[in-house]
Amino acid sequence: MFEGVIGYIIGGAVIGILARFLKPGADPMGWILTILLGIAGAYAGSQLAAMLNLTSTLMVWACAIGAAIVLLFLYEAIRRKTPRAA
Repeated sequence: MFEGVIGYIIGGAVIGILARFLKPGADPMGWILTILLGIAGAYAGSQLAAMLNLTSTLMVWACAIGAAIVLLFLYEAIRRKTPRAA
């Protein structure tokens, strides 16, 4: 889907930002975590699109953003369960 490391970083940033914009609620995380989450979502979404035999670029992006939103929910659930040090 993306070529090169810079492409993954830029694409991950765009997908992470779109996922955070579309997901309801506050997401208190920095831009580095947003990019990493977007990269992971892009990878998972592109794998899902390949498994579903989707070839449209728009559908691949939709899968990537959807996967990033799922990862946001997982991150939020893990963050709530982790006790904070006093």
